[in-house]
Amino acid sequence: MLPHHLALLVTAALLLALMTLGLSLQLGARRAARWPHHALFLAVSAGTGLAGTLSVWAGQAGWALLPALLLLLSMPRTRPGHAGHWQRALLCAGAYLGGAALAWGGHA
Repeated sequence: MLPHHLALLVTAALLLALMTLGLSLQLGARRAARWPHHALFLAVSAGTGLAGTLSVWAGQAGWALLPALLLLLSMPRTRPGHAGHWQRALLCAGAYLGGAALAWGGHA
């Protein structure tokens, strides 16, 4: 497996964990789960940047992850528990999936 493929997959798994934990918090899970949510957010943000960089180095469309990264970096401007937060989170996930599909490239 190529390094950018691994980075894309690991970041996608982290994003899934982040979204799942965020949903559980939205539905009333313990407040103690907030710090893992923030840690996952940082890991997903860093992973998105790393996956984009590795994809560019591999000659693929790593630039396609830039919208996801920008949306992620704008998340702190939303209020947790409000519609704008989860709506932006869904936009981030969609942007990541679309960008990852382009950044994956055609190498086997």
